[in-house]
Amino acid sequence: MRNITEHRQAGMRRSEVQMLGATSMALTDELVSLSLRPELDPGPEPHRTPLSEMEVEMFARRLLQESDGAPLWVFAYGSLIWKPDFDAVEWQRGAARGWHRSFCLKMTRLRGSRAQPGLMMALDRGGRCNGILFRLADDDRLGQIRRLIRREVGTIEDAATVRWIPVKTAQGYVRALVFWAGLKGERVSRRLPLETVARVLARACGHMGSCAEYLYLTVKHLEERGIRDRNLWRLQELVAAELLSIHGLNEVTQSR
Repeated sequence: MRNITEHRQAGMRRSEVQMLGATSMALTDELVSLSLRPELDPGPEPHRTPLSEMEVEMFARRLLQESDGAPLWVFAYGSLIWKPDFDAVEWQRGAARGWHRSFCLKMTRLRGSRAQPGLMMALDRGGRCNGILFRLADDDRLGQIRRLIRREVGTIEDAATVRWIPVKTAQGYVRALVFWAGLKGERVSRRLPLETVARVLARACGHMGSCAEYLYLTVKHLEERGIRDRNLWRLQELVAAELLSIHGLNEVTQSR
């Protein structure tokens, strides 16, 4: 049974979606299906060192200690919204000030390949990011943190992308754990024009799916929770246009 907070937020979600307008997404299931293709997993990226089980354990225990016994919140802004890998007992919307969503991380596996690299979404400095806060169950908290690390981090080099940030909610600020924030290194491409990002997302695909699929699912589930990210909304329109052009469907649409 959903708690009172979730019932209240569900009502707010419906009203806010109505306020955002009933405009349908340009990026559809049918268009996303055109971006998908079979790809083999090329294996770990060169020059990156996978976390050992001992390192995962040490990392998880450090984060558990840093939570200091307080409720453990995770701030989700992308795939954790629609594919969480933890047991949440509560959720609420929140705003991370000083951060924004950005497809700025080049990747050659998962949703990209070495032949056609993709772009992963992360949190970059500046602006404001509206997302979802999930509170993890208190029992087996350590085990859930381990699962998050294995899914979201994976390598020693990426451990620095995990941090605690303040997130504003309707009840005040909470301290939350966030993944893929404050990126540095040669894989990071900042300030790319949306048109450039759209061309990449419409073409990149890996063994876990396509970048267009990732964008579609993120925008769709944000909308369902009453959140519209202006840049992502524009980006899904651009990706839809790219896919129509790539597959020669503009002419078909115009001829109808």
